[in-house]
Amino acid sequence: MIIETVKTGGRFEEIGAYARVKRVGPFVYVAGTTAVEPSGRLHAPGDTYAQAIFIFKRIEEALAEAGAGLHHVVRTRAFLTDMAAGGGAFVRAHGEVFRGIDPVTSGVEAGLTMPGMMIEIEADALITDGLKPVFGE
Repeated sequence: MIIETVKTGGRFEEIGAYARVKRVGPFVYVAGTTAVEPSGRLHAPGDTYAQAIFIFKRIEEALAEAGAGLHHVVRTRAFLTDMAAGGGAFVRAHGEVFRGIDPVTSGVEAGLTMPGMMIEIEADALITDGLKPVFGE
């Protein structure tokens, strides 16, 4: 069985003893991902849509390191600082990125770690290239 841990140098990974990505067999889990750029600067402060798109690109890169792609994503979870103000922007970004993939998703209102940080997203994937949908197509 494949067991792989991917660390990306995030500011809390070593302190918190966690990985950005964990793959166990065909299951891939991507930790909560925010829009903090490699420079440490927050990408698009206050803009939920722009942050979500930025985060989905980071998630795609993290999945690739574990041998998966966006088409393997089966679940996403979004934590938003203000569901009423940012929920629609998240849904729009999610729809653009996952059209035709249609993972399940949920959103939760939560406090985040930086002013202007609007969203944090997790993703779970299942590498199942040989399986075909039973319904819905």
